Amino acid sequence: MTAALPIVHKKRLCLFRNPAVYEEIHSLNAEHDCQRIVHLLACHEFAFDITRCLELALFHTYGSTSISRLLDKTSEFQRVGQKRYDDTRLLISHFLEEGYDSPYGQRAIAQMNSTHGHFAIPNDDFLFVLSTFISYPFNWLDHFGYRPMSAHEKKAWFTFFRHVGIRMNIQNIPETWEAYQAWVDTYENTYLVYTESNRNVANATVGIFKAWFPKPLDRLVEPAVRVLISDKLRQAFGYKAPSPSFAALIHAALSIRKRLKRSIHIERQPKLIANTRNRTYPGNAYTIEGIAPTYLKDR
Repeated sequence: MTAALPIVHKKRLCLFRNPAVYEEIHSLNAEHDCQRIVHLLACHEFAFDITRCLELALFHTYGSTSISRLLDKTSEFQRVGQKRYDDTRLLISHFLEEGYDSPYGQRAIAQMNSTHGHFAIPNDDFLFVLSTFISYPFNWLDHFGYRPMSAHEKKAWFTFFRHVGIRMNIQNIPETWEAYQAWVDTYENTYLVYTESNRNVANATVGIFKAWFPKPLDRLVEPAVRVLISDKLRQAFGYKAPSPSFAALIHAALSIRKRLKRSIHIERQPKLIANTRNRTYPGNAYTIEGIAPTYLKDR
């Protein structure tokens, strides 16, 4: 399905991180080479972490009353939640893996624009969603990564997503991350408040996550999600704060993982669409232009 970038950096003895990845990243220009740097970050250096980050980033956007009303109205998450998740993951993965200027990256962004064009979505909502794709990797890796992103990597990541936003025709994207954060604070003060639509979409998404785990482990998913999101987002979903003991357990487990990953790198490298399980499209039997909400296909 996808013409992946050539594998350059293999793990050492199948267990140890190849320092050539870090060395290449920091030999490149953070702005001009941001597409290559993001490929190395998302597919080699922090593959598992960035996947989790982007899941939580999308989950965060459902706390916006403006965004959740539209999503709740379509009922996609309630009816075909796994497909909705996979569609979003695939489109984003195409431009993370191959760059926004690659043929597949351009097609993925064009397909996102085509789908969004069916709705009157405010520019501020697009800006907010884009901001979460930047902030969540920064914050997650600061707390739970085997190392935080360097300033050089953060500049490349921000530059990359700013260019993605421009290609999505998003207006008034701040030129610096500091200015963007100030804008997000203002947006969240207005829109990150509790509504029933927030809760409905959040519950449906947690249901998707639960389906990935065998019973009885699935009962731990919702409490774990409440640990990993902010107080402000919990309030926007109407979720209770997690018990202190359970929160401590989750943080301890993530801390142990962080320490282990400093020495051992057991994840597949590189992590690509081609070697990742696809629940909705077994064998990656899909086309980029065929990725669309079911209610649009039925029209």
